[in-house]
Amino acid sequence: MAVASLVGLVLTVDQRGSRRAPDRVGELLAGLAGAPTRLAFQRTAGDEVQALVTEAAHLPALLERVLRSGDWRLGLGLGAVQAPLPEDVREARGPAFVRARSAVEAARTSPAGLRVHAPEQAETPARALESALWLWASLLERRTRRGWEVVDLVDTGATYEQAAHRLGITPSAVSQRAAAAGLAEGRRARELVAHLAALALAAARSEEQP
Repeated sequence: MAVASLVGLVLTVDQRGSRRAPDRVGELLAGLAGAPTRLAFQRTAGDEVQALVTEAAHLPALLERVLRSGDWRLGLGLGAVQAPLPEDVREARGPAFVRARSAVEAARTSPAGLRVHAPEQAETPARALESALWLWASLLERRTRRGWEVVDLVDTGATYEQAAHRLGITPSAVSQRAAAAGLAEGRRARELVAHLAALALAAARSEEQP
């Protein structure tokens, strides 16, 4: 009898340079606490964490939290996940988890330390998603601490005037920091990533077998 499955995106995140740097997994998990996932982030082995996402709209916020520090390699595995789901991602199984593992290994020599692996029928949208993520990660890598201050405030709903008051600078300075940080481009990148992830998930759902 066939095993029931659903289709999702598995995120496998591995710390860069872990032999030379302190373990940052606890800090990452704290930053991802309460994030919208189907199975929440958990430490799986050593300095690695993993989570499952089934809604494309949830992906950009998760990825931005991981990518902003530059401390992590990321593998995205697209495909079937065995159902019913366990409560803990460490007990989940399926082709998506296998692909996430191969993706994070391939990420060691890839731009932005990031790869997306998908079943054959979803390779085209998955490649487009990977390309968009490489470009977005490059933008985030160049964003300074001052840029993040402005972006984070505006993301919470603050106007430029309110952000200026909070930061003790002029609205013009906020505008300049927002432009240098690529705030508008970053927002479009989030939209694009969600759109391409939805296309990739739809393609995988059309034919993926457990």
